Amino acid sequence: MTDTELDLNGAWDIDPGHSRFGFSAKHAMITTVRGSFNDVAGEFVVDLDDLSATRVQVTLQTASVDTRNAQRDEHLRSGDFFEVERFPTITFVGTNVEEIHEGAYIVTGDLTIRDVTQTITVPLEMTGVMVDAFGITRAGFEGSRRVKRRDFGLEWNMPMDKGGVLVSEKIDLEFEISAVKRDAQQG
Repeated sequence: MTDTELDLNGAWDIDPGHSRFGFSAKHAMITTVRGSFNDVAGEFVVDLDDLSATRVQVTLQTASVDTRNAQRDEHLRSGDFFEVERFPTITFVGTNVEEIHEGAYIVTGDLTIRDVTQTITVPLEMTGVMVDAFGITRAGFEGSRRVKRRDFGLEWNMPMDKGGVLVSEKIDLEFEISAVKRDAQQG
């Protein structure tokens, strides 16, 4: 079956093993450092006939931050950044979904980091809906959104000798989502 033959309506669970909730930031004003959260849970319920009834909920465990550098990851877990002991999760709760053209959506919702909640919009492009080799219906989405980390209480930085700062103020959030239709799951 192709994506045009399948229905996006219904309940979906994010497949953490096939999804990436990541970020990128400039380091020392010259290189890009990428990271992601490895412990992710989320669901959404889609009603294409009444998008106002569509619900979205995503939770990231801050201790699962992974930039492929243990020292940097420990610093990100510290009070300078995510302070994981006090703020163990980052959450996004969708409050509105709009279809801007076929397969492209704007999801508006509340993003909470370190107990600071900001309303953001996230553009998502549906990359397809397919039945996989195991008979499970999957949907894919990709998108990104730039945010200012200070808006969420992530203020730590160091000035550079020749000007600029060690960590960019603007962070790109990156989403590569694989979701499994709930009524199609095995077991």
